Amino acid sequence: MARIHVLHVGYGGDRVASTISLIEAGTSLIVVDPGMVSSTSLILDPIADLGRSAEEVTDVIFSHHHPDHTVNAALFPEARIHDHWAIYRGDVWESRPAEGFVVADGVTLWHTPGHTAEDVTTIVDGEDGTVAFTHLWWYQNAPFHDPLCTDPEGLHVGRERVLEVAGLIVPGHGPAFVPDDSTSR
Repeated sequence: MARIHVLHVGYGGDRVASTISLIEAGTSLIVVDPGMVSSTSLILDPIADLGRSAEEVTDVIFSHHHPDHTVNAALFPEARIHDHWAIYRGDVWESRPAEGFVVADGVTLWHTPGHTAEDVTTIVDGEDGTVAFTHLWWYQNAPFHDPLCTDPEGLHVGRERVLEVAGLIVPGHGPAFVPDDSTSR
């Protein structure tokens, strides 16, 4: 079973930072949304505290291509980069759809348009159940409508799909939360 770690809890407002996570799945070490932070030590120090290094990261997943979710990908020089339509490593671009792609044992990508047309949700079968890393919610009390949403219908379809399986949601800009009846759908 995969183990998850939230390395940095994101926020929005006058300043913005993404929620950045680490997934340990077998021999894979995966970072989700290595975006904007006030200092790269907020990403690298928690990885070191787990006894790991940036060079050990095998994969980086972008929920979407906004800079606040991608800008620090270069911290992980050995990693494959995953987005909605390809895998990138060095100078190799391998086209593939995200939907159903298995990054590692227990780690699967879903195409979940909403915030952008290219949104990806990372579904992890973890030690404590199924976890969704997604920008379908900015934070736990996200409004029904994402103010920057490019696909309102897709947003709500994606939310319903994720809520069918996820016992924990790691949103784009806030702490992880357990969905309940008050969670925006």
